[in-house]
Parts: sequence; C-alpha cells; structure tokens
Amino acid sequence: MTPREGQDDLEAQFEQWRHYVLRRRELQPSDADELEDHLRGSVDGLVAAGLSAEEAFLVAVKRMGSLDELSREFAREHSDRLWKQLVLTGETGSAAADTRSRRDLWAMVVCAAGAAVSVKVPELFGIGLKEDGAFYARNLTLFALPWLAAFLAWRRQVRRPLIGILVALFALGAVAANAYPLADTSQSLVLTSVHLPIALWLVVGLAYVADDWRSSRRRMDFIRFTGEWFVYFVLIALGGGVLVAFLFGTFEAIGIAPEDFIAQWLLPSGAVAAVVVAGWLVEAKQSVVENIAPVLTRLFTPLFTAALLAFLVAVVWTTTGIDVEREALILFDLLLVVVLGLLLYSISARDPLAPPGLFDKLQLALVVSALAIDVLVLVEITGRITEYGATPNKAAALGENVLLLANLAWSAWLLLRFLRRLTPFAALERWQTGYLPVYAAWTWIVVLVFPPLFSYV
Repeated sequence: MTPREGQDDLEAQFEQWRHYVLRRRELQPSDADELEDHLRGSVDGLVAAGLSAEEAFLVAVKRMGSLDELSREFAREHSDRLWKQLVLTGETGSAAADTRSRRDLWAMVVCAAGAAVSVKVPELFGIGLKEDGAFYARNLTLFALPWLAAFLAWRRQVRRPLIGILVALFALGAVAANAYPLADTSQSLVLTSVHLPIALWLVVGLAYVADDWRSSRRRMDFIRFTGEWFVYFVLIALGGGVLVAFLFGTFEAIGIAPEDFIAQWLLPSGAVAAVVVAGWLVEAKQSVVENIAPVLTRLFTPLFTAALLAFLVAVVWTTTGIDVEREALILFDLLLVVVLGLLLYSISARDPLAPPGLFDKLQLALVVSALAIDVLVLVEITGRITEYGATPNKAAALGENVLLLANLAWSAWLLLRFLRRLTPFAALERWQTGYLPVYAAWTWIVVLVFPPLFSYV
C-alpha cells in the first residue's frame, strides 16, 4: 500500500468512526469534533512510536474506553481488517435518556396533531377535499412536511437563522402551489404536484442536517433517513388500510355508513399525521429498520438489474422505439428514480471500508443498464421536441433525464474505478451527496419557472 493509499484508508476510518459516534443522539457535532481531535492526537503519537496507521487507529480507539466516557471500542471482523464498526451501547435507561424520549414523544404528538388539524383548515374557507381536489393535489405536502421539519428542527435545536430559512422556503412552496392560475387539466399543475413534494422534502433535509449541512456524511444520513422513513410510512399505511377495512365492515354491519368520515377525516388527517409519526419512529427505533432496509435493497437490486437488461434486449431484438407520450415518460422517469434510490440507499447502508464484491458488480450492471435506457429516452424526447415543439411535460422530462444521465454516468465511472481498486468507495458517496443540491435547484425551477414559461398550460 502506498503512503497516499494508507492515508486515504485512515481518513475513511476516521469518517466511519465519526459517523457511528454521531448515531448517539445525545452527542452533538461539537462533541464529535472534540472526540475526533483527541483520537487523532493519539493516532499521531502511536504512528510516531512506530505503529502502522491502522494499528495505531485500533489501539487509540481501544484506549478511549466506552462511549459513556469518550467512545466505545471497535470490533474485529476479518483478519485483514482490525475493526469493522463502532458498537453502540444500547443502555439508554438513564433518567436523562428517559426524559429525552418522553419529550420527543410529546413533540411528535404535537406535530402530528398539528398536521392532522391543518389539513382540515381549508374547509373553514369553503375549500373541500371532494370539491377542490386540485387544491389538495398541489398543497397536500404543505400540510405535512412543515410539521415534520418542525419536529426535526426541535430535536436538533436548530438555530434561529436556519429556522428563518426553513420558514421562508415552505412559504415559497405555498406561493408556488397557489399563486399561479393553473387549470385543473393543465400540465403545469401535474408538474407542480409532482415536483413540489420533492423540493419540500429536501427542505426537510435542511432541518435534519441542521448546522452541519455542508457535511457529506450528514447528507448521507438524510438519504438513509429517507429510505427508513419510507419503509415506516408504508408499514403505517398498510396498518391504516386494515383499520379502514375494519371500520367500514363493522359500522356497516350495524347500519351506519362510514364512507364520508373515512374519506373526509380519517384518510387525509391520518396520512399527514403518519408523515410525522414515521419520522419519529426512524429517530427512536432506528436499529429495527437498519436491519430491514439493506435486505430489501439487496433483494431488489438484482431483480431490477434483470428487468432492465431484459428490456434492453427486447429493444434491440424488436428494433421498436420508445413511446415518449406522457404516461410512458412518467413510467420511465419513475424507473430511473427507483434505480437511483436503490443506488443511494445501498451506498448509505454499505461499509465504506469493505472490499469490492459481487453486489458492487450488480450495482454497476444496474447503473449501466439504467444509463442506456436514459440515453434511449433522451434521444426520443429530443426528436419529439425538435419535430413537434416543447410542452411542459417533455421539457421537464428532458431536464430530469439530463440530470439523471450526468449522475448515473459519473456513478458508473466511480463504481468501475472502485471495483478496480483505483478509487475509494467514499468518492461515490461524496458524489451522490454533493448532487442533492442539483436536484433541489431543478425541482424549484420546475415549480417556479415552468408555469409562466409555458403560459400556465
């Protein structure tokens, strides 16, 4: 190993150590900074005494003792690696931890109740869910995500300047959703309904990372939070479906029709409240989903890889062009987003110091397949725009596919270099987290610029 490679490996170990330390919720970034300074000083001293960098790191971590004092020692996994990960203590029965858990629970209840009530506020102004479906399509996430952001901001004790930025961005989203004269059948309404939730979810990300928003590690934590939140939200939705079926059947059996209550109250209020509850569950019960989500990622990655390869073979075999009408565009964009989601979450759940393996090769095949499909879609979209002119849907699809093309192309290159042991895995992680602001900027452009640009069509 060259001195440069040894230094990169040591920095990767420091990064992973810091990540696991910060999984303890009572530790703030400033605490981690102090611990890291102490650890680096110990490592430097041991290296000066003649130990290798990896040996020095192991010894220094063991000398620091348990996390309740400074941090907890790392565990040995393979003979060729001195440690795998920080073993977090599960002993949280102290009075301070119990008090914090109760405070988090009550904060979640308040925010979830606020979301549930806010979704019914428009009815005070004559805007009903049944009569004004387009209004709720544009605004539904505005009833839920500000409350989730408020819970996360409270939990992380966000400073006032960032709170002001969060409020301003949510207010901008409300203006974008309601200020433009969009007809119920306009393409711009559909684009706003699809892109505004993404833009606002990335605003939630600001509340999640708090004052550490420049950190690649904290952005990757938010990606992990997103995947775990989705799993919990789906589980809550499935449980809610059982509850709705139970209510419908039991009340109907005694001659009471619960359809209006379910449609007008239970479903909308429950859905927005579940957004906050799922976020609280991720924060409180993180280890449960951390065991589920990576398994799901490893299950679906080979399945999607096989499906994409089969599609490409079919395209070549039949020599049939891709249909780029509205429904097909949505389908292909969703497919590419799912592929990107699988890539992101597998990155977030992976040990960055583990050597390349079969799953990494599967990921490369998945990314290259998606990249080929993206190129085919881009060729078709460009041809249609050149021949028939631009529409909001096609322009948005063109921009999104260009963004995905750039992301997937560089991701494939970094994966290939990682498999050839020319680039550390951390480079792929930094690329993905650094690309998040690009997605945020694009979604705001679609929401704010596209409607007037295309005359509110």
